[in-house]
Amino acid sequence: MSHAVGSAPVPRGGLPAASGLVAFSLTALSLAAFSLTGCSTPALPRSVPAAASARPSATGVPVIPAPTAGGRPVGTTTLYLKDASRPDPWVPEAEARELMVTLWYPARASGGRRAPYMTAKESELTLRGKKVTGVPYDLLSRTRTNAYQDAEPAGRRAGLPLVVLSPGFTMPRGTLTALAEELAAGGYVVAGVDHAYENYATTFPDGRVAECVACDSDGDPGFGTKVVGVRAADVSFVLDRLTGRGAKWEGSALIDASRIAMVGHSIGGASAVAAMLKDPRIRGGIDMDGTTYARIPKRGLSRPFMFMGSAGHAPGGRDNSWDRDWRLLTGWKRWVVLPGADHQSFTDVPLLAGALGLGVPGTVSAARGAEITRAYVRAFLDLHLRGEPRPLLDKPSSRYPEAELCAPERKTCGAGQVG
Repeated sequence: MSHAVGSAPVPRGGLPAASGLVAFSLTALSLAAFSLTGCSTPALPRSVPAAASARPSATGVPVIPAPTAGGRPVGTTTLYLKDASRPDPWVPEAEARELMVTLWYPARASGGRRAPYMTAKESELTLRGKKVTGVPYDLLSRTRTNAYQDAEPAGRRAGLPLVVLSPGFTMPRGTLTALAEELAAGGYVVAGVDHAYENYATTFPDGRVAECVACDSDGDPGFGTKVVGVRAADVSFVLDRLTGRGAKWEGSALIDASRIAMVGHSIGGASAVAAMLKDPRIRGGIDMDGTTYARIPKRGLSRPFMFMGSAGHAPGGRDNSWDRDWRLLTGWKRWVVLPGADHQSFTDVPLLAGALGLGVPGTVSAARGAEITRAYVRAFLDLHLRGEPRPLLDKPSSRYPEAELCAPERKTCGAGQVG
């Protein structure tokens, strides 16, 4: 199924990408080099061999900007989790749901090896899936990050809030690295989840690479509802394995299980609503530019929630899911719009664009998009997981004039508006 930028139907996981689902929505120097075609048709399940050796890039290497919060060194590690209580929803013959999770966290000291952004094979399959040509297929695997691989965690027992990150459809968890590193430097444990078979490539420890089986179903009736339901179950399982008796990470004792939030982009943002409805452990959530699917009951959702979107997600716009859900959010809530942003401005994708030879649409630069996203997400988490006042969320900011606070009841956004 083809997904074209700017098509008339309302996209599933966020505007302007169809289903929220096609995630790299950048204009290229040659637009055909980054066409937003539909997903490939893989076998069930699909395993692929290791990637070819690297070769020099003619366009440079992408760089993730250094964190600005807290000043703490950032460590990172990966976890393989297997949920034997349920078969994989996309590959029924797989008797257990397998997940890969990257953790970012405050580290005791800097030093050691910088963490890889993704594997060479994941880079290859992602670029092939997005129809990117003219650059080495391993280029994304050479992206420079700021976190140290397997560094020793720092913090006091039960002293660190936990934030779960869920990426857009077809996108690996690593494409939220800039946000994850910022939060970890500011004193949060961050768990980025790869929802297997929903992106172009997830590498398991034994070398298997799960490709996008779910892409075959994109466009089917009820597809968005299924995706957010699957992700809600994934997130609850991840929380089980990061907290309590079944903890699988050596630093789990540092996590305060009473202070958990979820942030997602596109269909990952939509999944934050679904996960909060399923799991009361999640105290707050943020949807970054994702059309929502999980239906909030009439009694409402009383925990804090924030919508943060591009122009297509302004009140009264083409996507009415936020207007619908806004009325059912009965607790603290905010609706923030960046009119000059692209669907991907809340992710790493614009930061990668230069090395890929692509342009960034809209008036918000790659660096500025990352800065604003970090600031508003961090402010929400500081307020609701730490109880620290953040005026940024209550009034227009001269520092971030690109961001507008919305009053959905009046279908307006701008100076002085707070929903």
